[in-house]
Amino acid sequence: MTEKENEPGSSMHGVSAKEQAFAFSVTSPTIPTDPTAKFALPVDSEHKAKVFNLLSFAKPHMVTFHLSWLSFLTCFISTFAAAPLVPIIRDNLNLTKSDIGNAGIASVSGSIFSRLVMGAVCDLLGPRYGCAFLIMLSAPTVFCMTFVSSAGGYIAVRFMIGFSLATFVSCQYWMSTMFNGKIIGLVNGTAAGWGNMGGGATQLLMPLVFELIKHAGATPFTAWRIAFFIPGWLHVIMGILVLSLGQDLPDGNLSTLQKKGDVPKDKFSKVLWYAITNYRTWIFVLLYGMSLGVELTTDNVIAEYFFDRFDLKLHTAGTIAATFGMANIFARPMGGFLSDMAARRFGMRGRLWNLYILQTLGGLFCIWLGRANSLSLSIFSMILFSIGAQAACGATFGIIPFISRRSLGVISGLTGAGGNFGSGLTQLLFFTSSKYSTATGIFYMGIMIVACTLPVTLVHFPQWGSMFFPASKHGEKCSEEYYYGSEWDEEETKKGLHHGSLKFAENSRSERGRRIGSALSPPTSAV
Repeated sequence: MTEKENEPGSSMHGVSAKEQAFAFSVTSPTIPTDPTAKFALPVDSEHKAKVFNLLSFAKPHMVTFHLSWLSFLTCFISTFAAAPLVPIIRDNLNLTKSDIGNAGIASVSGSIFSRLVMGAVCDLLGPRYGCAFLIMLSAPTVFCMTFVSSAGGYIAVRFMIGFSLATFVSCQYWMSTMFNGKIIGLVNGTAAGWGNMGGGATQLLMPLVFELIKHAGATPFTAWRIAFFIPGWLHVIMGILVLSLGQDLPDGNLSTLQKKGDVPKDKFSKVLWYAITNYRTWIFVLLYGMSLGVELTTDNVIAEYFFDRFDLKLHTAGTIAATFGMANIFARPMGGFLSDMAARRFGMRGRLWNLYILQTLGGLFCIWLGRANSLSLSIFSMILFSIGAQAACGATFGIIPFISRRSLGVISGLTGAGGNFGSGLTQLLFFTSSKYSTATGIFYMGIMIVACTLPVTLVHFPQWGSMFFPASKHGEKCSEEYYYGSEWDEEETKKGLHHGSLKFAENSRSERGRRIGSALSPPTSAV
């Protein structure tokens, strides 16, 4: 379809020429537009938005975007709310370095399991229920922090609050169902990046709330407990908003569409099978552990690191630490945007190279941070490390939606769990004992990042190629239709259950890069 997007019948309702200054859109004629769809934004054949406008609240696409990142931001704030208050909490509860390290591991370990479950929930029940129920069910655990009286209780509560980080999976899944693949890197990067920004926002928010409560007359040991009511109530509010305003898919909620017969009910066994038997899944589990994982680790240790090493005030150390997490406001979207830009010229191979370069740079800057001796140099290297690691996160989820159409939720969950596992592992190896100083632990963590990024070179898509090798030359078997259609067996294909995958395959041909201009579209009957 060669119809221009600004002409009548192209579903450009609500998007004017002036708004384009704030929007990122798909302009390629190779991505078809559905002229019959009645949405506020132009959509493709799957009714996924082809325009990403941050200043818009267009239903359902942009409303879903804002609900996703705000709910994830809330969970990040609560999970890491204790980190900037550790100097006060450790005195109140008589915590040892081992207790603090174990609590840090616990805060990210809880969501390893919950992210795995969330992936299946998104595939089978929809992201709206998954996000809303998790964020509200975890609210009581945040309130429980006010009653903690021992090291064991502190570790247990941080473990339970950490379950809420599984909202990351619903966030990324939701974006992948609402926006076209040509801009998914930017959209996923922005939604997750602004959510991850909670790791920096809480470094500013919690010390500020603590100081306000203390000035109101509370003792320090009481003030930090009362402060946890703020993230607790944020959970309740966001859960209600997601349930009341959210929508699973562009055309409606999953359960409603399944009852109408518009969307088939899938089998969990099949969804899980195609996720765990795809070797690319496990490579990205490892890769994400060395981007998001090290970011979560740093969120847990960086404030205490500056407080102790440079003898700073609590608020000053928290402010410096906040810059690490706050870089997400632009760094992670930048990684996704660079992924989309690389794909426009070089296809999927460009996305893979983009990920390798960003994550390796992040590792090198982490090594530099571990060797920095002055406050100014430590801050500078920390910011560069933050940008590299967070941009790599965005670049990763510029690729994840293309690994599988049928098992997207489970693969997103496994990858997200890999991030938390990587955080738990790096904290266990480098930050829970007196064997290494915090600086030495950061140095070794950087070396680990560089080494564990190398497997990205092994990722190969038969229809698009890999970092070093082009697409396979086996006729129909290296087409997008064959790759995504092969996730459905012959009986399912006869029932027409694979039609959604064929639509996705059609819209993903842009991942061929420059080849798309001359490449012929393979027949859909090949599946």
